[in-house]
Amino acid sequence: MNKKKKFQMKSKHLLVLMTFLCISAILLTFTQVVSVSPLREAASRVIVPFQNGINQVGSWMSGKLEAFRNTEELAAQNQELEQKIAQLTEENTRLTQNQNELQRLQELYQLDQDYSEYDKVAAQVISKDPGNWYDTFVINKGSADGIERDMNVIAAGGLVGLVTEVETNCATVRSIIDDSSSVSAMAVSTSDTCVVSGDLRLMDEGKLAFSQMSAENTVAVGEQIVTSNISDKYLRGILIGYISEVEEDSNHLTYTGYITPAVDFRHIQEVLVIKQLKQTEGE
Repeated sequence: MNKKKKFQMKSKHLLVLMTFLCISAILLTFTQVVSVSPLREAASRVIVPFQNGINQVGSWMSGKLEAFRNTEELAAQNQELEQKIAQLTEENTRLTQNQNELQRLQELYQLDQDYSEYDKVAAQVISKDPGNWYDTFVINKGSADGIERDMNVIAAGGLVGLVTEVETNCATVRSIIDDSSSVSAMAVSTSDTCVVSGDLRLMDEGKLAFSQMSAENTVAVGEQIVTSNISDKYLRGILIGYISEVEEDSNHLTYTGYITPAVDFRHIQEVLVIKQLKQTEGE
């Protein structure tokens, strides 16, 4: 029995055949024997939408990349602006502090001129008792600077209080608003004397109490109250404050009322200590 022979084409024969077909297709295209319109239509239906899709994806990715770059640039600019703002804020804070300090020093200088007859030493407050008010506090000058107990302490406005304790490099001051404080005072226009008493509860209303003022002369709201010449510890003529309320007592012999302090006892940072004791004033 004879076996059927399988049809086999050699590679060189296949190459010749494919070449012939390609050349024939090219010739037919040039001679327009075969129309290319169907091919173009097929390409337009398949390739063009695909290409449009690729273009849209490319445009979308390009937009996202551009947005990402813009975001990075904006983030960098924002960080730079934040740094500039922080720097300007710090500079503004420092300038404000310097301006406030300069104002306080100018007020202290003016106070020094107002009481130029006394030898004084400037000091800074370094600590205070808890609370809103500077009723008792510590300054950074002590016996090494000539500070002694019972020396008068003044600040911008007028009288603050007395030195009560002294150490080598610091001292404690008790102000006139302290509950235990009592100052012999007088009205400037009439020289009528009174007693100014400290009361922290009254200070919450921004005032001090005075009592036992002689009724020989009428005193009015706005009258200046200063330390009197009969005080045993306070030097004469230091401003305490201004009368804000006054009324005649039931005995018709004295007045009582309230004073608005000349010193801001909520904010004391620098003071002047008068280096002269009342006991040695006449010496």
